[in-house]
Amino acid sequence: MKDILDSVKCVHFVGIGGSGMSPVAEILYALGYTITGSDVNESDNVSRLRGLGIPIFMGHDAAYVDGADLVVYTAAVNRKNPELLAAENQNIPLVERAKILGMITRRYPNTVAVAGTHGKTTTTSMLAQICLEAELDPTLFIGGRLPAINANGRVGKSDTMICEACEFQDHYLEMNPAVAVILNVDADHLDYFGTLENVIQSFHKFASKASKAVIANADDTNTQQAIAGLAQEVITFGTDSRCQWFARNIEMRDAYAVYDLYHNGVFFAHVSLSVPGEHNVLNSMAAAAAAPLCGASAEQIVQGISDFHGAGRRFEFLGTARDVTVADDYAHHPTEIRATLEAAKGMGYSRVWAVFQPFTYSRTARHLEGFITSLSNADEVIVSDIMGSREENTYGVSSKQITERIPGAQYLPTFEQISAYLLEHVQPGDLVLTMGGGDIYKCARMILNALKQ
Repeated sequence: MKDILDSVKCVHFVGIGGSGMSPVAEILYALGYTITGSDVNESDNVSRLRGLGIPIFMGHDAAYVDGADLVVYTAAVNRKNPELLAAENQNIPLVERAKILGMITRRYPNTVAVAGTHGKTTTTSMLAQICLEAELDPTLFIGGRLPAINANGRVGKSDTMICEACEFQDHYLEMNPAVAVILNVDADHLDYFGTLENVIQSFHKFASKASKAVIANADDTNTQQAIAGLAQEVITFGTDSRCQWFARNIEMRDAYAVYDLYHNGVFFAHVSLSVPGEHNVLNSMAAAAAAPLCGASAEQIVQGISDFHGAGRRFEFLGTARDVTVADDYAHHPTEIRATLEAAKGMGYSRVWAVFQPFTYSRTARHLEGFITSLSNADEVIVSDIMGSREENTYGVSSKQITERIPGAQYLPTFEQISAYLLEHVQPGDLVLTMGGGDIYKCARMILNALKQ
């Protein structure tokens, strides 16, 4: 199947540092394309791509697209961006990132696409770790940094691609995977989908695109609705012994789970997790169910899961100073915040500080009650200003509406104010956990540096 990638050489990325853009750029660079990019923020992703030799400009300018055969952009980029306008004026093809990723997945006969409202990056990373250690040489696209390769993407020589598949604006419908994994289905991105029923229907469309099999969470009612009536083989995982893959004897040891994994009613392996939180039992089961379809053995699955200590921005421990530990997590939905804080509370710290940056006005307005409830699980709560990203605040929503309803919570608009406040108030034995889908990780580093000084 021919596509535009067969006829271009030089590709320019507008917003190259994004978590969905940088691995695509990295994969195309490894495949031999000439890559350039632009962004408005210096970031870890930008630094890593520059380290590969990719020229990246700060800011946006029409001149940056000169010489490009193709310009790739994301939904977050304004259509009046000077680089997009220049590409249109010069008749340079403009393609949204999700379409390019779809084209890449079609180059791999055994693409395993991992979808779900929560847990995508962790599960994709876990499966990637298994396959890397088993020397199966997969191509990878991950929404967070995998420490084993210190990158979000890589090109392998096998016919297997392990790919995070995001439901945002139906992006994953651009893919044609061999195996579709559904971890869970929850009400999110409702500014696009409108209703939970539409989200479920979207996941059904995604699952129906799988050519080989669908791996689905039998514990999740919405997932079960999403896979109803599929023609594909469905492989289930969960805690019910009727699932093809099920867990028994789940124990939590200082927030880390151990359990017995069964396959088709027969004991498969004893599994020990090195990422915190009981929610990761289901994530690891999904990875275990997908791994044999990539060629991994039981021993390799158990070893890979045990060796996986988390992905970038997924309960990532950044360091300890003055006996205060600082960690960072991408949690930006009430369900994720609750799961992350439950894991943190089981780790034996004196107090857990939740430092939350709400991401987008629409999500903050829609999930306001959920944020108040989930954040209340922390011992201390700080909320920064909302990161609006691509949106205008037409909702009349503010971070104060969260902190006003949580006893003792602080609204501190800037990262500098948060860091200064914590320096005054943290005590030895505390855990400071920054959370959000924006750039709150910068605040985490600021806090850790302040503690060290």
